[in-house]
Amino acid sequence: MDPAVAAPSRFLSALKGERQSPPPIWLMRQAGRYLPEYRALRAKAKTFLDFCYRPALAAEATLQPIRRFGFDAAILFSDILVVPDALGQRVSFEEAQGPRLEGIRTEADFSRLREVLDLEALAPVLETIDRARAALPDIPLIGFCGAPWTVASYMVAGRGTPDQAPARLLAYRSPDLFQLLIDRLVDASADYLSRQLGAGADVVQIFDSWAGVLPPAEFARWCVAPIRAIVERVRERRPHAPIIAFPRGAATRLKEFADIEGLWAVGLDTTIEAAAAAQQLPERFALQGNLDPLVLLAGGRRLDEATDRVLQDFAPRAHIFNLGHGVLPETPVEHVERLVRRVRRARG
Repeated sequence: MDPAVAAPSRFLSALKGERQSPPPIWLMRQAGRYLPEYRALRAKAKTFLDFCYRPALAAEATLQPIRRFGFDAAILFSDILVVPDALGQRVSFEEAQGPRLEGIRTEADFSRLREVLDLEALAPVLETIDRARAALPDIPLIGFCGAPWTVASYMVAGRGTPDQAPARLLAYRSPDLFQLLIDRLVDASADYLSRQLGAGADVVQIFDSWAGVLPPAEFARWCVAPIRAIVERVRERRPHAPIIAFPRGAATRLKEFADIEGLWAVGLDTTIEAAAAAQQLPERFALQGNLDPLVLLAGGRRLDEATDRVLQDFAPRAHIFNLGHGVLPETPVEHVERLVRRVRRARG
């Protein structure tokens, strides 16, 4: 743990498997377009990637939701696609259209990637961590990366797709080539997370946002095995670092994460019940999640009821209150304030 986190942290205690009442709370995409102060900050950068690579702006975006809501953890403001960018793949973000990359579909395409990360390209991200850490003496800071499968789905298709079919097809048609890409991403991601921890992150999370589209055998090969490899490599360099995995859509396949040594917690999407997750994952795991982002958008009584249900369902386990995915851009700030108040008042 970073010594800068001087006071005992309820978030870190929950990660250790210690039940907290009320549970700690942070939200995926807690910094973003739903915040007016974020929109004002974003206007200072020409492009989204430029914004991610300007430490003063990215650190401020990291801090904004802590100041406004008092969450129990901050998460680095960045993007999962800085890794392919640092591997030499051209990455851009088109307004209202999302990311655009030069698709990787052949061995020649793959050969243009760097073998290791361009650390100079990632230096601004590490500086952002350093700046945010200095401004958060009592709040843990979460670093992150995209899981190899999810990042590869963008690298192959060249953009986001509804079903990740381009990456799935490449994995079927050219499994050896796809394995090379996954292995490259395992190496890069483990190095990147280790460097984030060295720069001041207290915890890291691996986002596999598209894990749920994979059939069982492919799920084991392209989701579980790469995450296991990343955790093992990070532990070699940072033996005591807390690591969270978020395999969105894993459902009954959560049990495949149960024996990953060094994994502290698993994030849950909205589709799985707490009892089902608890049956699949041993007591040593903290469970994180899993309020529906849409009910946060809806607000009102439905939000209160859904919040209470999550609190009740997860009460028997070490729990970190979160969403089942990220805060939606249209979410009113008042709804997030209402959620935080309700979680803070909970006692179990």
